Amino acid sequence: MFASNTIGSVINVALGSATSIPLPNNQNLDGFTVNGTNTTFTVPQSGRYYITYQINTTAAVGIGAGSRILLNNTTPIPASILRPALSVSAFNNDVIVNLNAGDTIQLQLFSSILLVATLLSIGGSVGAALTIIRVS
Repeated sequence: MFASNTIGSVINVALGSATSIPLPNNQNLDGFTVNGTNTTFTVPQSGRYYITYQINTTAAVGIGAGSRILLNNTTPIPASILRPALSVSAFNNDVIVNLNAGDTIQLQLFSSILLVATLLSIGGSVGAALTIIRVS
């Protein structure tokens, strides 16, 4: 499964919370389903999955901001959490996890401070992307 955001969405993250990133572009779902806001992807088959994501913003976001994959609307996947020690404009991470049919996945930005980030969109650039591959 692959989905991206190439439209430069503005992501608002309230103090101490997280916001799911819409991924409406270039969707190749391969059995996955997506909700109407293009933020929640449902796993079609149980198995072990390789998940990789990229988030690229137009400017560095502050210290205290991070990215993660949220499982079933409640649980961040621990190995997916990326919280840089410096302000950055790119977040990238890879994990391998066991998922069950019907599990849901969301790509999120989170922050311990108020955060407004604009995803990159210049010249067809990818502001955010999520790839999920069943490996066994």
